[in-house]
Amino acid sequence: MKQYLIQYKPFLLFLSKFFLSYILLTLLYQAYLSQFTTDQMDSITCLVASHTERLLSVFNIDFQVKYYVGEAYLRLIYNQKYVARMIEGCNAISIVILFIAFVVSFSGKLKTTLLFIGFGVFVIYALNIIRIALLCVLIFWYPAKEGLLHGVIFPLSIYGVVFILWLIWVKKYSTYAKSNS
Repeated sequence: MKQYLIQYKPFLLFLSKFFLSYILLTLLYQAYLSQFTTDQMDSITCLVASHTERLLSVFNIDFQVKYYVGEAYLRLIYNQKYVARMIEGCNAISIVILFIAFVVSFSGKLKTTLLFIGFGVFVIYALNIIRIALLCVLIFWYPAKEGLLHGVIFPLSIYGVVFILWLIWVKKYSTYAKSNS
């Protein structure tokens, strides 16, 4: 048994770091969400919606975010038409948690790890705002394609970017990259 633990130590270390950081971050996020009742919007989701509204206002696009007390979602209004609703899951925090857990599991130097996590979180956040803005515009013009846009194309794009960030991390900055160079 000891022989297998030694042989698979890097893999087991990766798994334990990944699951430990993933569980810890998820518990912290759940504790944050527990501050809000089921008929309230959390402030992170509201911030994402607000930044989406600001992004579209830069392009002089008629876009508004409406919140009605008692609703657990935000209404996204494009050209005076209610095109989508935004719930807590739209804020991309679950993707950020997954990203951070992976980077931590292949951690490098502390400063480099923290800087890359900050950079990655910023990229994911910005991409998510762009994703929501584009999704609203496209749903307005192509309502029949909502399932394809929301369920396939946009998740592929955001997870694709996260995957590319992971590849960059593993190949250039992690301890794995240092040991294989």
